[in-house]
Amino acid sequence: MTKLLKALNAQQPFCAIKIIAIKPYADCCGGIFFVFFWVMATALLLSGCSALPDKPVRPTLYDFGPGRITLEPATRQAPLPALALEDITTSGGALDNTALLYRLAYTEVQALRPYANARWSTPPAQLVRQRLREQLSLRRPVFNARDGVAINRSGGAVLPLRLRLELEEFSHLFTAPDASVGVIRLRATLVDVTPAGEKFLGQRSVVVQRPAPTADAPGGVRALTAATDAAIEEIDSWLQQNSATLTGGGGQAGS
Repeated sequence: MTKLLKALNAQQPFCAIKIIAIKPYADCCGGIFFVFFWVMATALLLSGCSALPDKPVRPTLYDFGPGRITLEPATRQAPLPALALEDITTSGGALDNTALLYRLAYTEVQALRPYANARWSTPPAQLVRQRLREQLSLRRPVFNARDGVAINRSGGAVLPLRLRLELEEFSHLFTAPDASVGVIRLRATLVDVTPAGEKFLGQRSVVVQRPAPTADAPGGVRALTAATDAAIEEIDSWLQQNSATLTGGGGQAGS
């Protein structure tokens, strides 16, 4: 019996409870019953102690991909006027963090829900701005808005026109359990910074959705990436269509 006690106790390195004092019961008339009872209790205790929680699962981080990995060939098209790009703002709250959000339009479209095991590598506004600058810089110099001030102060150069954007919606929208799209909604505003203050030139609202190939977080990422690229192309086309305004030709940019 002593050997049995030692063997049982030796199997519980993580438990505070030890099997004690069952030998007196084993020596009495009903000892076999009590030994059986304590052995079964010990087995249950050991199974509970061995069922330690798994390590927490780290969420998968997503972005829009590496972007251009080769230099674009030189183009004969005339470069467009320089542009100063401000940080993209949001309405606050859910879009100010790295959560990958989805909506269930068929049950409660007003509720934003985060995927448990998937996140953006940086807040969506930063990802969209990086992608936007990459695309716009193919045809024009693009500066950070704060860089424009330094340019103007050095050599008396004229400040580039300033582009402001607000990210209003950026989510994986389920219209049915097996059907979903990535949705992005942006508001772009173009202004001219003059000594007398800012001059409003034009504004454009952009709403784009693209189908998700799968009804999960990776599918939502692909859909939102495609929707973002399409929205950026629309903004770029809007700026190019109003190149006369960008070169000081007068008038206001179209909406």
